[in-house]
Amino acid sequence: MERYVVYIHCDELNEGGYPAECPFSGRRGGMALDTIRSLGLLTGDRRRVAVPAPLSREQLMRFHTDEYLSLLEAAGDGVHSLRALEMGLGTPDTPLFKDMWNYLRLAAGGTMTAAELILRGEADIAFNPHGGFHHAHPDRASGFCYLNDVVLAAMTLRDAGKRVLILDVDAHHCDAVQNAFYDTDDVTVISLHESGKTLFPGTGFVEETGTGKGHGFTINVPLPVGTWDDIYRQTFRELLPLIERIAPDVLILEVGMDTLSGDPLAHLNLTNNVFPDLIDHLLALGMPILATGGGGYNVPDTARGWALCFGAFCGEDSDTDILAAGMGGVMLANTDWLGGLRDRAMLSHGGRREEVTADIARTMDFIRKNIFPFHGL
Repeated sequence: MERYVVYIHCDELNEGGYPAECPFSGRRGGMALDTIRSLGLLTGDRRRVAVPAPLSREQLMRFHTDEYLSLLEAAGDGVHSLRALEMGLGTPDTPLFKDMWNYLRLAAGGTMTAAELILRGEADIAFNPHGGFHHAHPDRASGFCYLNDVVLAAMTLRDAGKRVLILDVDAHHCDAVQNAFYDTDDVTVISLHESGKTLFPGTGFVEETGTGKGHGFTINVPLPVGTWDDIYRQTFRELLPLIERIAPDVLILEVGMDTLSGDPLAHLNLTNNVFPDLIDHLLALGMPILATGGGGYNVPDTARGWALCFGAFCGEDSDTDILAAGMGGVMLANTDWLGGLRDRAMLSHGGRREEVTADIARTMDFIRKNIFPFHGL
């Protein structure tokens, strides 16, 4: 049966937001939607665009501190202070900008809107490309992230009686999300990311597995520089039995596009072809999916990758011309889009095949020995 698929967007998220000099661009979600519409992927009565609702202060205080929220709101009105800077507000990675309080509440609110659509049975899959702020801590902004929509949505789903699994495939480790659920067993966090040895925020090592009743419900797969499509696919497939055994009621998927080869802020070597494959595996599990954006600092490639993901969420055949006839992207070292969404296949592993293979083998061996048995595998 065809799934109800919802794309979360409004024009206000295109018109304001992060300063032009900031690598994080709010335009990506609107660009992806333009491509989705041009391909006819919003036809039918089971695919639609939904307008996000901004998060209220009461909702935000479920995770963020009152002092931090007050300073963030004041910063949006042009009032800055040393205390705000101590909380990460006004750094190069978390700049101040006009009307930021309202903009950020709306961008993060899209993820809560998605969660509510799923809870009401109005969406099987809801995708907020404007969300995925996984570095925002209760009292500190970090890494382009101010308000943690992923944590707030997971809390809402959990409190509605849902068992939640967060799968984060952004290039950067979801440090603040991991910290929020590190000692609980009702929200599982699985993250595939570039190793903290080479990339911000310097966390997410395989030995980080949770504490107390949360032990075994945090699973980190740090990836070495040069990780390429085939070994990434293999690694993900090895994790599928774990996801099936945990059997979440809802899956939150952060699908950052900074894993793509040539992204200016990361060092992995993937093409966007891995994402439809990953999504196909997840759809086969039959659970609702709340998807968010995240990183992705080559703006055209990121928008094209998210459009490709939306097509996969809709169950469009990823081998058809409409999705597969890509003639630009990372392989050609340009950002032209000439009739399709997929990158050309890229076999390169950056000359690090043996090193990458051995590194990932050690990581997966640790997970099989220390995490799998805990879940009866």
